[in-house]
Amino acid sequence: MPSDTLVHVVDDDLAVRRALAFLLATDGLAVRVHESASAFLAAVAEPTGCIVTDVRMPEVDGIEFLRRLRQRGPMPPVIVMTGHADVPLAVAAMKEGARDFIEKPFDDEVLLASVRSALAQAERSADRAAETKAVQTRLATLSERERDVLDGLVAGKANKVIGLDLGISPRTVEIYRANVMSKLQAGSLSELVRMALTAGYPTGGP
Repeated sequence: MPSDTLVHVVDDDLAVRRALAFLLATDGLAVRVHESASAFLAAVAEPTGCIVTDVRMPEVDGIEFLRRLRQRGPMPPVIVMTGHADVPLAVAAMKEGARDFIEKPFDDEVLLASVRSALAQAERSADRAAETKAVQTRLATLSERERDVLDGLVAGKANKVIGLDLGISPRTVEIYRANVMSKLQAGSLSELVRMALTAGYPTGGP
């Protein structure tokens, strides 16, 4: 099963971990359980899929857990489970980046719907990340002059203006532009610009 469908359950209560693992597995999802936020952070360097965590845990609580996840880099969708009277904590969790919060006791289908939505978000994010990485790899194959031309295209300059800036003819610019589009596998100028911007390509030159 793809890693982006994995659900991490983080809760210090063994009975809760077992119940959630059974519920999620019954729905056809891959599940990995963790007895604490500290255990998760020690075991999982680059989390994928989504995380379902309790907000009240010893040592590292749900809020601090979210903060540490954010500090480590891109964070997968996190669903926080809270007690009925923990709405302020739930709001604090949302401010720290939690995608959703669910009040205990909750209906199984409510949790499953939230998890499915979170996994769909994770899959979209993974697809975007893969596309960005692919474009960055293609950008690395450009020559210095091709990068100069791409700079001009991303800045919205016409071939003639790019040619004047670089001291080459518009026809030569067209040749470099064709090479850039071929290397980046772009079907149009708009797609080329979108790909470059998505990959974080600078508009001011290397």
